[in-house]
Amino acid sequence: MKDNYHIPVLLEEVIQLLEIDPKGIYVDCTFGGGGHSKVILEKLGPEGRLIAFDQDAEAKVNLPEDERVLFIPQNFRYLQRFLRLNGINEVDGILADLGVSSHQFDEGSRGFSIRFEAPLDMRMDQRTTKTAFDIIEKYTEQQLHKLFEQFGEVTNSKTLAKTIVDTRKSASMKTIDGFKTALSPLVKGNPNKYFAQVFQALRMEVNDEMGALKEMLEQAPSVLKQGGRIAVITFHSIEDRMVKIFFRDNSFDAPEENPFEMSTKKMVLRAVNKKPVTARFEETKRNPRSRSAKLRVAEKI
Repeated sequence: MKDNYHIPVLLEEVIQLLEIDPKGIYVDCTFGGGGHSKVILEKLGPEGRLIAFDQDAEAKVNLPEDERVLFIPQNFRYLQRFLRLNGINEVDGILADLGVSSHQFDEGSRGFSIRFEAPLDMRMDQRTTKTAFDIIEKYTEQQLHKLFEQFGEVTNSKTLAKTIVDTRKSASMKTIDGFKTALSPLVKGNPNKYFAQVFQALRMEVNDEMGALKEMLEQAPSVLKQGGRIAVITFHSIEDRMVKIFFRDNSFDAPEENPFEMSTKKMVLRAVNKKPVTARFEETKRNPRSRSAKLRVAEKI
């Protein structure tokens, strides 16, 4: 693993709650710097296996030379498909650490960070075509408003959307500096915090992060063995809510209310922790990014 590629968040808590079986098969949905995977491998015996997913090709440089590891360069939304293609029907545990790796933020040319001048890109998977600039150029005012409001929780999202639509007719917002300069008169409060929220919303949309999370969660019950566990670390309230609802209801479909029917849905997953696990003070001091991390774990019944 390259130094400082990415500091794994809530590492001890994840390992403890996954209850690793030395002979088990574990999936790291977001391999990244391999920090969580490294410790999972230390807990696994010679018969154990680790399946590492990462849609970002650059993560491959962190793979250990270990024959127990299988790397799948794909988005975790294809979890079940690629496990089956590799002859794996069930696993003992799944881990997904959502969000962006420190490496992606620090690699200026990728366009994830407000600190560097670069094209407005933000694609985690370079094989996809839609960039942040495409969203800025092509989305309607209504789509942009909804996007910044929901994913960025931007206070003046309506004004921001209108300004983008008006500005793009005459000014280029193809780069980070061009985008920030065009919108600087709108900034509310701390400019860094404001643009961080705007960028977060764009990144989540470019990579369809909510869609991928939903699909992965829906596949988890059929991929896990009985007694197997899934651990998800979120950094955004919408993601955390999605995980909480799925672990509680085992579904995203609201049940139809029929006063004459007493139907009890068969539950497949049960939440292990009712409240999310958050980082301890020592960790937040060492790694400020861990402040917003929330870990939820569920077990297959």
